[in-house]
Order: sequence, then structure tokens, then C-alpha cells
Amino acid sequence: MSTLFIPILKKITTIPFTEIESIPLLIKDFLQQKVPGFEESIFSTQHIAQQIMRKATTFSQQQRNVLVETLKKQSNDITCSELQLKNIESLRNAGTFTVTTGHQLNLFAGPVFFIYKILQTIKTAALLNDCFPDNKVVPVFWMATEDHDFEEINHFSTENFYYETKAKSGGAVGDIKVQDDFFISEFEREFKDTVFGTELILMMKRAYRKGNSLAFATRSLVHELFSKYGLVVIDGNDAALKVEMKNVFRGELLHHELQESTKETVNFLEKKYGKVQVNPREINLFYLSDTRNRISYDKEQYRIVDTAIVFTATEMLEELDKHPEKFSPNALMRPVYQESVLPNLAYIGGNAEVMYWLELKEYFEKLDLPFPVLIPRDSLVFISEKTLLKTEKIGIEIHDLFRNFASVSKEMVMINNEILQLLDEQEVHLKQQFENLAEQAKKTDKSFANLVSAEERRQLNSFQRMKKRLLRAEKMKQHEKLERLENLFLTVHPGNSWQERVYNFSVFYSLLGREWLRYCYDEMDVEKSELIILSI
Repeated sequence: MSTLFIPILKKITTIPFTEIESIPLLIKDFLQQKVPGFEESIFSTQHIAQQIMRKATTFSQQQRNVLVETLKKQSNDITCSELQLKNIESLRNAGTFTVTTGHQLNLFAGPVFFIYKILQTIKTAALLNDCFPDNKVVPVFWMATEDHDFEEINHFSTENFYYETKAKSGGAVGDIKVQDDFFISEFEREFKDTVFGTELILMMKRAYRKGNSLAFATRSLVHELFSKYGLVVIDGNDAALKVEMKNVFRGELLHHELQESTKETVNFLEKKYGKVQVNPREINLFYLSDTRNRISYDKEQYRIVDTAIVFTATEMLEELDKHPEKFSPNALMRPVYQESVLPNLAYIGGNAEVMYWLELKEYFEKLDLPFPVLIPRDSLVFISEKTLLKTEKIGIEIHDLFRNFASVSKEMVMINNEILQLLDEQEVHLKQQFENLAEQAKKTDKSFANLVSAEERRQLNSFQRMKKRLLRAEKMKQHEKLERLENLFLTVHPGNSWQERVYNFSVFYSLLGREWLRYCYDEMDVEKSELIILSI
């Protein structure tokens, strides 16, 4: 993508998730209301109206007051916009609710879908404010400050470079301080001559100044990009919020309630879909000290895994009562935490997130906690005009670029192949002949029928071998065309992954600045889960 001019953006087409091969079957079934028990969990204004009624009766004024005071305290080091301040204060009111997304504290936001999911959350809140004028809906971003896998988040990529920072890790990543800022000078070298490069560089320098925590850096960055939209940012690693989780955490420590209550759903999902996204543990909590380590129980005492720390049952419950901030939810417990401290209506997440939320319905019911509407986030991909022309020239459609490469390449090299057509015709004829023969064989003895069946398999296998040999021959003959096709796929899917999972937002922001954010916002249809294909 050239940085010498401001590009013109336009939508090419959209593809519903239900029509994309690589989208997990569970997500497709969920969107089509084929997963029993979750028919009311997909997005619709009717389901949101039901959620408003449920949340209104279960989220107390005391919880609202704690939430507002916590948000104010957490925002002390940031100058909030007027809309942000209004949104925070409005959460005291019984008629105010939230729509939430969350993400890890990836360096400079990490892959660009970080931006897309926040924009979709903001636009969904705006839609619901229009649909429910008697209520107010606030967009919220939940910072995953308690994660401890620093290696997952300490880097990002552009089209040409990979950026990484180093730091001592092991505890909650939100507490990690920026020490190695070499990536900033490297980033400046790449983007200083782009249209909006200076804005990006200053944004990065303000957020990732040495000594800033990753929690502050992420809040600062998100604030700069989305404050005018009224987005509220919340950090779950907060003592006041965790006080509200004491009873839930106690039930987890004593009775393993999450694992026990989700067994039926987990078994169903494993049986129908092969596996679950996250397997529940006996205890789905970590303990925060200098590090963040899993809590285990050996029938006599609680152990903090990979440390020498142990507690008796009495000591563990005392620790929870005195220091709830030291207890940290894992991936499966975090949704329960979030929904316990927010008056939330809907959660917007990636496919993997939605799939592990689906494991938790019975646990929510056990806790008398309303299960939210779940929205698989939209995906966006930007394709250059040059790539679009190459796609047209090679003879495939845009949607083919989001199918299985092997299938598309096979179709391309075998299209209008006379030998393949003849083989297909003869195969159909052969099947018909054996079908007729099988009818007659049934009237004789069983051994003859078995012989006919075996011979049919033998001859049909021969046809398959001929087709495979033909495909190999055509691939050798058309290797240059296949190479062009492969290059096209890699252009659209850098590193054999979706563009949004590889490139950082700076790749696009550097060309258009805040207009790019507005453009992405405008092109999203928040009532659908789809891939939006745009040209740039």
C-alpha cells in the first residue's frame, strides 16, 4: 500500500460468517439458532429488550454506585471527554446499561481486530440507544490486565516489520512497566514519512513512555482513539470490584461450581463439535502475589502452583475475605466477573471468545446471573485495487480468496478439462451399471452380492486414482498460474492468516488517520456477523 497519496476506500462486498468455510461450525450453528438453549442469546432487539428486563431486576443500586466510583478512580490519570464523563455518571441510573468488549493489553493494540471490535461495540451501543430511547446504553472496553502471558502480547506487526518489547513478566501484565522502548524509534523510522505517521508516533510515545504500566499505556491509547465516542474503559484488577465476587470465588474454592455446573454443556459441545474452546478446571482462579499462579486443591490444602505458598481451607477463606484483590479469574471465570460488576446487555467478541462463553450458560443460571446476548464480531479486510485486478485477471471471484486454497486451486486448473469431464461422465455411468447389477445380485446368493460390491469399490477407486494423477499433471502444466494464485492468497492472507490477525492498525491509520476509524465504523452492520471486504 503506497504511502504517497491518500487512498479512496469503498466496500466491495460482504460474506456472512455462515458462508465462510473457516468459520467454526459452532459459530455458524449459533448464528442460525441451531444450538439448543441459546436461541435467545443471539443479537436482536427483541432479545436485547428481554435482557434489559432481566438486568434491571438483578443489578442493584449499590453495584451501580461501586461501579461509578471505581470508573472515576481509574480515570483519574486521564482527561476524559465530556461524553465519557456523562456516560460514567449515567451508570448510576437504573435505566442505563452497557455493551461490552474486551481484549488483552497487546503492544500498541496488536492485531487490527482490536480496533474493529471496539468500533463495533460503540456502534452497537448507538443502535440500541436509538432502539430503546427510554434507556441509555454505554459502550465499555474491558482491559484484560490480569493476564500473565506477556509473550502473547509484547509485539505487533506491520506490512514490513515486526516490533517487540522486553520486560520482566510473570505477574499481572497490566502492572508491567515499559522498560525497553527501542520499538518506538524503529516504528518512527518506518512511519515518519507517511501522511498520518507523526500522529501515530506521538500517540505511541505518550502511551509507552518508560515507566508507564501496560495498563496505563493501553488505556491511554484507547482513550486517544475513542474518547470522543464516549467509550468507557474498565480495569477488572480492582479491589472494590472484586469485593463483589467474594461469594462467587468462595463457591469456586469450596465446591468447584464452575466445573460442576458446566459438565452437561461441555459434554454436549465435545460430542457434537469435537472439543470445547477452554476446558474448565477444578478451580478456575489464580492467586496474585509477585506472580500470577493457578490455585489447586489436593483434598487437604490449597496450593499456589509453582510456588511454596499453601493455605488450609480456613486460611484460604480468610485470605479471600481480607484480600479479594489477590484472587484473579481465569479465561472462563472472567465472563462471570464481568457480568457481575456491569449492567451488561451484550458481549462482542471473536469466535473463540464466543465459543467459550457458550460453555457457561448453566453456571450463570446457578448464580442467578443473566446470561448476555453474544455477538461474534465483524471482520474487515482491505484489499488494494492492484490485487483486485489480479483476482479478476486470474479468473476467480473475490469470495474465492476466503475459501480453502486447495479447493480453489483444484477448481481453477481443472475448469473445462475435457478428460475430467469424461471421467466424471464415465464414473456416473459405472455407478449406474453397478446399481443395476446390485439389484440382480440380491436375487442370487450373498457371496455374489459381496463380490459385486467389492468390484464396484475397486473400479471406483481406480477412477479416483486417475483423477488425482490428472490433477497432478494439470498442476505441473499450469504451475505459473498456480503460483500467481498462491501469491494472491498470501497478499490477502499475510502469513497464511486473516489480515486482521496480523497487521497492526497503524498500517491503515497512517494513510487516512481518524477518517479510517470513521470509515470502518460506517461500513459495519452491527446486526450481522460478516466479513466486510473493502478496497484501498
